[in-house]
Amino acid sequence: MEPLFVGGHPAIDFLNTSFFPRGERVETLGDGEAFLEWLIRADLLSESAAASLKRALGVRGLDAVAAEARAIRDWTSNWISRWSPAPDEDYRPELRRLNGLLRKARYHRELVSKKGRWQLIDRRDIESGEDVLALLAMQIGLLVTSEDPTLIKRCAGKECTLWFLDRTKAHRRLFCSATVCGNRAKVAAFRARQRDA
Repeated sequence: MEPLFVGGHPAIDFLNTSFFPRGERVETLGDGEAFLEWLIRADLLSESAAASLKRALGVRGLDAVAAEARAIRDWTSNWISRWSPAPDEDYRPELRRLNGLLRKARYHRELVSKKGRWQLIDRRDIESGEDVLALLAMQIGLLVTSEDPTLIKRCAGKECTLWFLDRTKAHRRLFCSATVCGNRAKVAAFRARQRDA
C-alpha cells in the first residue's frame, strides 16, 4: 500500500507509515527501498541523495536502516500518544533517546549567494544510516518543540488509526481526511438516522 501524507507535518506522516485499518497492520516501510521512497516523497531526501545512500549501504544496509526507523517510529508513536494529552509530564527518558539520535547528525555550513546577497546556510550530510535516522529525529524534535501538543490528534474515524496535526482555525478537525473518514462518518450517521426513522 502507498504511504499516506495526511498528517500535516513530516514527523506525523512518519508515524502514519504504519496503520491498522479494520484491525490489520499495514506497513508501508517494509524494506529499505520503500523507506527511501517515503523519504523522497516526504521531501526529506533528494533523489540524488537517496541514490548515493543506496549505493553506499546496499540492500542489506538499507533494510537494516528501515528496521531501525520502524522501531523509532513505534517508540515515537507511543511517546506522542502520551505527550499530546499531557505535555507537562516528565519525558526525560524520551528526550535522552531523541538527543542520542540527534547527536549523530552531521552538518556543515555553506556560503551561498541568493539574489545578490550572501547567506550562510546549514547543510545536512546524508551519507549513512545514522544520518538518515538523525534526519527523522530532527523532524520529531521539530514537532515537539514547534507544535501545540493538543493539536496532535488521532482520527475519529471508526476504524482509522492515523494521526494528524489540526491546523484548522477553530481546531475542531476530527478526521484525517474529510473525503475518506469524514465522508464515511457522514454516511454512517445518515444510515443510522434512516434506520431510526
